[in-house]
Amino acid sequence: MTSSVTPDTRGTARHVNLALFALATGGFAIGTTEFVTMGLLPQIADGVHISIPTAGHVISAYALGVVVGAPVIAALGARTGRKRLLLGLMAVFVVGNVLSSVASSYQFLLAARFLSGLPHGAFFGIGAVVGASMVPPERRARAVSMTMLGLPVANIIGVPLTTLLGQRLGWQVPFLAVGVLGLLTLVAVWFWVPPQPVGSDVNVRSELSALARPQVWMALLVGMVGFGGMFATYSYIAPTMTDLAGFSESAVTIVLAVYGVGMTVGTVLGGRLADRSLMGSVYGGLVAVAVVLGTFGWLAQTRPGALIAVFAMGCSASILVPALQTRLMDVAHEGQSLAASLNHSTLNIANALGAWLGGVVLAAGYGYEWPSRLGAGLAIAGLVLALISGLMERRGSTQVLA
Repeated sequence: MTSSVTPDTRGTARHVNLALFALATGGFAIGTTEFVTMGLLPQIADGVHISIPTAGHVISAYALGVVVGAPVIAALGARTGRKRLLLGLMAVFVVGNVLSSVASSYQFLLAARFLSGLPHGAFFGIGAVVGASMVPPERRARAVSMTMLGLPVANIIGVPLTTLLGQRLGWQVPFLAVGVLGLLTLVAVWFWVPPQPVGSDVNVRSELSALARPQVWMALLVGMVGFGGMFATYSYIAPTMTDLAGFSESAVTIVLAVYGVGMTVGTVLGGRLADRSLMGSVYGGLVAVAVVLGTFGWLAQTRPGALIAVFAMGCSASILVPALQTRLMDVAHEGQSLAASLNHSTLNIANALGAWLGGVVLAAGYGYEWPSRLGAGLAIAGLVLALISGLMERRGSTQVLA
């Protein structure tokens, strides 16, 4: 065969790119609704007549929906064609956000945010499986990274714009805007994602079989511990930037955008690196996270240093995401959808774990430079787990648990 590109090949590549764009659009909508709530807590609290700490439960309700929804939907939807399941997930997402936009009470809003979070992990997990299935094996991780690209881009564009809309027009407007984005995703998935039938051997039992594989649990632990370090720092990024670096509160939005740019670069780079060496990118990503977090408190003493540190934190952590997602799909065998979806449940657990541990450090009287140092220790612990996983694999430990 020649290396020239035929018209048919170009058409196939174009179709794949459109399908990946459709999945990334869904990720953009999901990322926007997840993070915009944090910037609108005062307005939400006023709108439903609760305190700001109580309004924080709205964020927790969404995270709980992610943790619960990802494994349950992936397992129970095992016999459903993946394209149809993606459409159903986005339909639930649209309903949840529209209900959030019309909520007039705290209880109603809490339920709506839980509903909005249910499709989150399953959409990313199943979208990753779909994306990987459309490209040659040597480009799988790159395709997975493209399906996730909407999430970091949301931190650059979607979250700032919808936060501004919420501040100017009311906190309900961003949720309605996200609902419209969800409808656009539905249309894009309908037209651009090819049918994804499942084999006759795929069922709830086959998906659950992933949970009997030690390497699946090792990969999930690596993500939970390794990312916990990043979240221990990011959860307190606003006061860290104002207290250590001397940024004004209004300038924190710029800092968060820099973090989003780092995430975007890391996601794209991570897919390419993982296609070259999957476990090598896991090891390298965790080393990079440990180094960045270990020096974060020192760099954040100045504004230029803080911007460099924030960009590096977003980039190094995001390098890991495509690699871990692809690793889970590899070691899960018949349970790919469940394992890939569980990745996002564990990332939300890492979020809660990191925020709690960072809070413990601060409550003990240490300064804002210390949560990142704790985070470096967690990243090193994640690296140790990854090395153990690699050693198990080299020794042929691929058996399932009894």
